[in-house]
Amino acid sequence: MKDKSYDTDLLKLIDFKKLPKHIAIIMDGNGRWAKRKFLPRYFGHQEGMKRVIDIVSASSKLGIDCLTLYAFSTENWKRPEEEIESLMKILVSYIRKELEKLVENNVKLNIIGDISNFPTLARTEVERAIFETENNTGMNLNIALNYGGRDEIIYGIKNLLNDYKLGKINIDNLNSEIFSNYLYTKGQPDPDLLIRPSGELRISNFMLYQIAYTEFWFSDVLWPDFSEDKLYEAIIDFQKRNRRFGGL
Repeated sequence: MKDKSYDTDLLKLIDFKKLPKHIAIIMDGNGRWAKRKFLPRYFGHQEGMKRVIDIVSASSKLGIDCLTLYAFSTENWKRPEEEIESLMKILVSYIRKELEKLVENNVKLNIIGDISNFPTLARTEVERAIFETENNTGMNLNIALNYGGRDEIIYGIKNLLNDYKLGKINIDNLNSEIFSNYLYTKGQPDPDLLIRPSGELRISNFMLYQIAYTEFWFSDVLWPDFSEDKLYEAIIDFQKRNRRFGGL
């Protein structure tokens, strides 16, 4: 059984009055984790999904308003077909196992990205989960599926132009706040904290518009080994920073 004493010690260091409202995580390192253990990549993704369950639960208990997880990018279609199929199966399995718990914990599931070309079963299960949690008022859980930051900006521009053609918007009044309402994260705060495990130091086309003043926290730990402890460490480090948003 996992020793929770370390968790408790870290929790004591968190200022619950200064929690980040929105945490975004680039979940990375599943394949490398499996390779190091001489296992097929599928096992890495399976173990990574267990960490999703842990981190969603921990974030909800902490009182985080919004958690965004980068699960499948627009570039991930370049991976072998067998791996993509396994990822879709894991997605379906996660929803079927965890949907009841999401409902019980008042978590609202949102998808950022375009799932229109997902396999029918995966798309149906995702849509069912969105429907069954749409009235929940607790933490917003955004899962980024077939998502790319550049694509999202183009998506927003297209929506804005449609409204302009219909006379719903005056271009002279356009500002960043109005434009943000045309993105997948409409109505949500921008991420305060972006976490990337696995040792990589890049954004990977993730939430390019929203992270203008986001604080970054990197870790060498691969995602399947990313624990609640690491989440707490990231939050504690975040709370030590002086966020000036371009001011003094």
